[in-house]
Amino acid sequence: MASETRQCQNCRNSFAIEPDDFSFYEKIGVPPPTFCPECRMQRKFAFRNERTLYRDACDLCKKQIISMYSPDKPFTVYCRECWYGDGWDPLKFGREYDWNRPFFLQFREMQERVPRIALFSIRSEIGIDYANFIIGCRNVYLSYSIVNSESVYYSRSIDWSKESFDSLNCRELEMCYGNVDGARNYKSHHLVRSRDCIESRFLFDCVNCQNCFMSTNLRNRQFVFRDKQYSKEEYQRKIREINFGSNRVLNEIRKECFELMSRALHKYANIVKTTNSTGNNIENCKNVRQCFDAYDAEDIKYSNRVTKGSKDVYDNIGVASELLYEGIAGGFGSYGNNFFSFLEASQNIQYSDWCQNSASLFGCISLRKKQYCILNKQYAKEEYEPFVSKIIEHMNTMPYISKVTNDKGQITRGTSYKYGEFFPTEFSPFAYNESLANEYFPLTKEEVEHEGYVWRDPDPYPHQATLQVNAIPDHIREVSNSILNEIIACGSCKRSYRIIKSELEFLRRENLAIPRICQDCRYEERFNRRNPLKLWHRQCLCDYSIYPNTAKHSHHPEGRCPNEFETSYALERPEVVYCEQCYQAEVV
Repeated sequence: MASETRQCQNCRNSFAIEPDDFSFYEKIGVPPPTFCPECRMQRKFAFRNERTLYRDACDLCKKQIISMYSPDKPFTVYCRECWYGDGWDPLKFGREYDWNRPFFLQFREMQERVPRIALFSIRSEIGIDYANFIIGCRNVYLSYSIVNSESVYYSRSIDWSKESFDSLNCRELEMCYGNVDGARNYKSHHLVRSRDCIESRFLFDCVNCQNCFMSTNLRNRQFVFRDKQYSKEEYQRKIREINFGSNRVLNEIRKECFELMSRALHKYANIVKTTNSTGNNIENCKNVRQCFDAYDAEDIKYSNRVTKGSKDVYDNIGVASELLYEGIAGGFGSYGNNFFSFLEASQNIQYSDWCQNSASLFGCISLRKKQYCILNKQYAKEEYEPFVSKIIEHMNTMPYISKVTNDKGQITRGTSYKYGEFFPTEFSPFAYNESLANEYFPLTKEEVEHEGYVWRDPDPYPHQATLQVNAIPDHIREVSNSILNEIIACGSCKRSYRIIKSELEFLRRENLAIPRICQDCRYEERFNRRNPLKLWHRQCLCDYSIYPNTAKHSHHPEGRCPNEFETSYALERPEVVYCEQCYQAEVV
């Protein structure tokens, strides 16, 4: 089958459907998408709120809880103990299918009736009250999308790690602070796109380094200080001269590091031990295309946050399973699911939400250990498949129409949601600015409301600050335990934050200054160091006429390198971006 170019229903831009895409859609029995890959990703992100949390009360036991749903939402929200408990039966919310109304409207009504769990946590018990989207964790605080980790604080997208703070998109960290896009680092702080490093600080794009400081593009090095090689004794003497515990000194070092990173050589993509793949931050993968943040996976496309063991997956966010399409949080042990959000160990699920250990469900919410249910109503096995086929036909003949109007009330765009489309964005249980969509695809309040989505103005911060940042002693050794009782006014935004005991102990042990901005502002700084989830077609910038001192490369002995690639560095960005061959010839 040949490639086809189609127009996106949402943004009206053209996008290609490749032959392998058609083969996948035919394999799982769904029609090709009518949204482009970018709009499909944005739509799914709108259904995932990780970091916007609220205080509320469980609608069953009435105890105070932390929830990802604001108290003014129309949903029934249970605490973890009640949602997993036997005090309610989700089948009691079952309903007959209404052939006079579109399926998506009926599902939306189910969303508002069936109880939802306040925070997403699986196989996690201790110290997780202030964490969301965690699996197999303990002692995780104000951290999100964490897998099989312990003692992780103020971080996001961290897997298989222990005692790490303020990090983003890393795995197998231990005793680390401020790492971004890294793996297998130990006792290392402020590393960006670096892996397999030990006792190092302020590195960019370094691999297998030990005791290195303020350097870029290093490979297999020790005792490198500001890109210069020293003996062990010389390095230790120079590193002792830097007062990392001083906030003033730390700010100067950060500024120096940002300038150093801007001058460093940038490989077109952070792709390691991977074949036939495109995207960014991909390691140990095969046939992973147009994907971001993936490892130990195979045959994946148009997906983000793909973890160990994933295979045959299209258009997913947060996945660790097989044969999935258009979903969020596919969950370990899941197989053969389409159009879903938040599944665990389930098979043959379609258009469902928050279901676990189940099979053969359509349009269901919060079911566990169930089979052959439609809109939370139980059916016999022999009834189920014919009924689902009839619903699919109904979805195609009576689609839900999402309408966008202008200031005069005139309809400017009508989007048709038939079988084969993910849930309409306006049906998300979260406001657009609460969700991940606003981080990766930011819109103004006016733009959000024009699109027919929901915007929610943030609540005023409930606590009055008791300490200004300029009153914090400059050096960590001068900070007393009394800071644990203070509410600190963020030095950047209007919010406040606190220092917790385990954080203070870590900062003292590692000789790191007390942060002067809140955890949200620190997260924003880390997030802005990452490239967008988008690819541009570019040519390698290695050019002897511009960089005459560059060593000659065997594949282009003169002039500009002819190699082209797909990269997450936009055309207008200032970084020097090299292809794989030129990059490998230059790193040391």
